[in-house]
Amino acid sequence: MSDTNTTPSGGNKLYFAVWRWHFYAGLYVIPFLIMLAITGIVMVWFTAVSSEYGDRIRLVPQAQMLSLPDQAKAALAAYPGAKLGQYIAPRSAENPALFRVDLTDSQRMIALDPYSGAVLRDTGNGATWYALADDIHGTLLIGTTGDRLVEIAASLGLLLVVTGIYLVWPRNGAGLRSLLVPNLRAKGRALWKSLHGVLGFWISLVLVFFLISGLSWAGIWGGKYVQAWATFPAAKWDNVPLSDARHKDMDMTGENTVPWTLEQTPMPMSGSDMGRDGLPMGMAVTLENIVALGRAIGFEGRFQVAFPADETGVWTLSQDSNSYDSSDPTADRTVHIDQYTGKILAQVGFADYGLVAKSMAVGVALHEGQLGLWNVVLNIGFCLIVVFVCASGVVMWWKRRPAGALRLAAPPLPAGVPLRGVAVIAALLSLAFPVLGAVLLAVLALDFLVVQNVPAVQRVLS
Repeated sequence: MSDTNTTPSGGNKLYFAVWRWHFYAGLYVIPFLIMLAITGIVMVWFTAVSSEYGDRIRLVPQAQMLSLPDQAKAALAAYPGAKLGQYIAPRSAENPALFRVDLTDSQRMIALDPYSGAVLRDTGNGATWYALADDIHGTLLIGTTGDRLVEIAASLGLLLVVTGIYLVWPRNGAGLRSLLVPNLRAKGRALWKSLHGVLGFWISLVLVFFLISGLSWAGIWGGKYVQAWATFPAAKWDNVPLSDARHKDMDMTGENTVPWTLEQTPMPMSGSDMGRDGLPMGMAVTLENIVALGRAIGFEGRFQVAFPADETGVWTLSQDSNSYDSSDPTADRTVHIDQYTGKILAQVGFADYGLVAKSMAVGVALHEGQLGLWNVVLNIGFCLIVVFVCASGVVMWWKRRPAGALRLAAPPLPAGVPLRGVAVIAALLSLAFPVLGAVLLAVLALDFLVVQNVPAVQRVLS
């Protein structure tokens, strides 16, 4: 990148045009990337290391656990008239059980000692640092508008990566060393430029992975463009009766806890003669028997039991990495049980997912640091490098801008840029990511129609 803002000529025209794109994309993306990195660290910490609701508290195992009915009574003791909405089995004999207690206008998550019945932690559902970080991470605390702003940033982040790789690729006789190893002997802006380019190149593929896996949760690219055709088809469930509710409705207070491919899939409905296996005929359909059934059909360690939501709702047994139940996304499993007959109405596991859904199951687990300590360390390290690369970009701009002038100092727009190759790249990215295409058109229109034709604006931006 040139240290001057002179008009380019010849072979530098494409370089300066790409630099201009990189600069404008960075103006919008940098604050979002820093926010996503910091909130990402908080989320990884409270799901993989610390304890959001107390389920990682260490206990001394005793000879005998309380029965599930007694545990349920202990969880409800402080809330007369409330009802249970969910039970989460302990991770191991050394961890508490979790109960979700549903009140009239709120929910409580109770971490319970299964040996003594003591309440170890009582937390409002969603009233955690993780939930706050998750809401900022996905919506900026402003709902759908925030989701769209974050999706724009993630889409432009892909453009930032592509243009960044082009800018740092060795040219003019420079070798690969300049791309792979920072020049620590450089001084001033040259040092920041080397650190920015080398670290940015090393994390580029990982950043693309994080951006795409994150976009899969976004409202437009994820909800309407990808997830819509990658949703698990409920027709595979032997034509069991379906309700109007979707699996996404089981998400607790907005947190994404349901497998991605099932979010849009309709829930089965209780009250028919459909289903097979399950509880023996005549056995009461209770939490204790449902948990015993779950153990009998292979659920081990931490797994979740959701109570029927209403008269047509079902019991749901689930274990998946997206809910932090296990560190193995290929072990994902969801089973629905009729609340009246105890028959299994539907079940789906990782092997039943389509290719995109399998990729998402593994990708989200990697994204959230669920695959073990190595995943946690790498994710936190990656987020810290992202913050540094963003900060170094700001430092480079600060050192390049004209001193004392109230100007943005954007790279100049060269005349006669060979647009064919640029247009092909932009078109391919736009087809794959429609939000990026719309933003590129808007920015190009602003640049050519306003910036280049309004002298006052041009002076500020130049």
